Amino acid sequence: MLKIKRIKCGLTVSLLLSITTGYAQTDSVLVKSVPEIRTPTVTDRTIHMPEAPAGYRLLLKGSDHVPIVDSTGRISRPLVATKVNLYFQLVSNTVDTLRYDLTRAVTVPGKHADAGSSEAPFVIPALREWYGAPGSLELRPQTRIVVSSKNNVVAMAVAKILKDELAAVLGRSPQIVAGAPAKGDIYLTTAEADRAIGQEGYYFTVTDKVAISASHYQGLFWGTRTLLQLLDQSNMLPRGTARDYPEFKVRGFVLDVGRKFFRLQFLKDYVKLMSYYKMNDFHIHLNDNGFKKYFNDKWEETYSAFRLENSMYPGLTAKDGSYTKQEFKDLQDLAARYAVRIIPEIDAPAHSLAFTKAVPEIASKIYGMDHLDLHNPLTLTTMKNIFKEYISGPNPVFKGEEVHIGTDEYAKKDAEVFRAYTDEMIRFVEQFGKKARLWGALTHAQGKTPVKAAGVTMNTWYNGYANPVHMKKLGYQQISTPDGWLYIVPLAGYYYDYLNLKNIYNRWTPYRIGNVVFPQGDPTIIGGAFAVWNDIAGNGISEKDVHDRVFPALQTLAQKMWSSGAAGQTFEQFDARRKLIGEGPQVNIRGTIAKPGQPYTRRFSFDASEAKVLLNGARLTAGHTKNALSFTGARSFAQLPLAEVGYDYTVSFWINPAQNVENAVVFSSPNASIKLKQLKTGKLGFSRDGYDISFDYTLPENAWTMISVSGTSKGTKLYVNGALRQSLYDNWIQYNDKDKTRMRKSETLVFPLQTIGGFSGKLDELQVWNRVLTGREVQQLFDREK
Repeated sequence: MLKIKRIKCGLTVSLLLSITTGYAQTDSVLVKSVPEIRTPTVTDRTIHMPEAPAGYRLLLKGSDHVPIVDSTGRISRPLVATKVNLYFQLVSNTVDTLRYDLTRAVTVPGKHADAGSSEAPFVIPALREWYGAPGSLELRPQTRIVVSSKNNVVAMAVAKILKDELAAVLGRSPQIVAGAPAKGDIYLTTAEADRAIGQEGYYFTVTDKVAISASHYQGLFWGTRTLLQLLDQSNMLPRGTARDYPEFKVRGFVLDVGRKFFRLQFLKDYVKLMSYYKMNDFHIHLNDNGFKKYFNDKWEETYSAFRLENSMYPGLTAKDGSYTKQEFKDLQDLAARYAVRIIPEIDAPAHSLAFTKAVPEIASKIYGMDHLDLHNPLTLTTMKNIFKEYISGPNPVFKGEEVHIGTDEYAKKDAEVFRAYTDEMIRFVEQFGKKARLWGALTHAQGKTPVKAAGVTMNTWYNGYANPVHMKKLGYQQISTPDGWLYIVPLAGYYYDYLNLKNIYNRWTPYRIGNVVFPQGDPTIIGGAFAVWNDIAGNGISEKDVHDRVFPALQTLAQKMWSSGAAGQTFEQFDARRKLIGEGPQVNIRGTIAKPGQPYTRRFSFDASEAKVLLNGARLTAGHTKNALSFTGARSFAQLPLAEVGYDYTVSFWINPAQNVENAVVFSSPNASIKLKQLKTGKLGFSRDGYDISFDYTLPENAWTMISVSGTSKGTKLYVNGALRQSLYDNWIQYNDKDKTRMRKSETLVFPLQTIGGFSGKLDELQVWNRVLTGREVQQLFDREK
């Protein structure tokens, strides 16, 4: 999805701000006349409503701590005294449409008179309530997972996932039993009596055992994420009780897979990663296209893709990467087990080149082939057919209750027909029992044609396209997705390459959409989402590059979307501590090979057989230093205990190749390969994400050469016999558009280590570091080993 029109639409940023500020909700003398709320006592069951001014009535509409004070004013006492922000509307008794927004804070007394004897342990997102107790608990080898004897189906499902995860974390697989817990056990139950905490809330209590209680699957599952994050930092669990729950229903991430394909395994890993940080909304943007000006100004050459298997229009499915219907169903099933929603998006009537290439008759002759011709009846029929294939029948491909219909950035001149299309598609998906999401565009596409708002959720991304105050008045629920805060467009030179985490942590909450800030507790703002848009198709960006941008942002935004309040620590404190928590059990997208901050060096001399190095068609023979691995072609290889090493790293080895065929592989993993002869170049190179990148170097045959490769998130360096041969850090793509645009090219590599072999020759003295060696260090290494 192109999010650059705010720069090109002809309005200056300052003018846009002045326009939207005029719509913002402002304070008044009337609002200020409403008194503060009287502090409730420990026996109060409801709040004391303040008195409204004459001629008005005061309506309680929301709370930023619903489990403490709900929308009826009912109090459910927290663990400790807690400040709650309540959102009211002051409504005229004579003109019902005259409404003023206001907030009032009230401190609700807790069940405990103080905060306890220890501060809340660090997890992301931060626990919303905590009462500390003295001491800690260490999980022992005999620790079991115990589920309640009655109604334990839900708890058992959570326990089975936790069992495998604890095996990865602790190195042992705990037993699952039903009954009463003993000392040192982990107890799971859905019999929590406190129903105020809702579907995603839970209690987490550490005494001489760990007890996680909730009333629903989601809450119980989130409790296990808290346990795993604590174990990620230490095997000693602080004693105390947490009462935890989210402020926002939607805590989301949007991934553009249309302009860059992401393998199914990456999406599965992201489900688990998001779940680990209690992010529950994975929005997958399934189609899009590049910009014509970067493809010789020809639509037929412009990159486009639709990523799902399609039966009615076989030419629609992308040839360079797609998901079968069953794969996409399985992804949603996995997500449901990890308490994550998959929100599939089919984006039209703009961003639609993939559809018009498959059905050329529906392309706009006025606005370009990336626009659908909304005056052609075949267009609506085609799009309904496409949606119907995925949302109809007893076992639809799109399994969840919400579907995103796109509807963004269509030509403003045809606003009426665009609005009619939007309304029609909302009602169409609703016929199949789905709720519609859409992108905010109705301020941009102003008109008389009504568009359904009731029951519809809008991603409000830019206030010039959809003014959020107006959208609230129309009745849309909104997901705060502001482009100027939360858009990542890798290596594009506009928006963010990496998000400004400090600014987000200190200033953004989902209540902020652009320059409009809604009152805390406003229930029409149901959450937030950040996004990766891969606008520059073909710029070399890899899955690993995207993840390098997303991961720190996800950690920070997981905090900001769980609770809009302060987390009790500065950004600098949070930023330092977040780095101690990883990606979760069974996930290692970053290729991490050591604990954070710990240096790591691994040497494989291959002088003798090693239990963790498995040989298949390879053998030990005389090498550069004593013995080496010897390979005889594609079916001769060795498997290492390391899958890959991520940024920042150095890998060094001695190699003596014999005569080899084109594309002979030296190192490989599921994500990348190092090739002795890259394609027809005959040169050393690497391949990942569909890109084949060559170094300007050809290895000599039947001679020993020391190769060293270092990699960061910015590029890759090749050293030959201790000397720098090539640095892939500053290469550019030159386009032929009228502006002669240059875009930076990504030539990064997460080094594959899972398999050595697939070539003819020998390899010796493999060394791996989780840091970049200096040029001097590489030269010294060669001097010692030559």
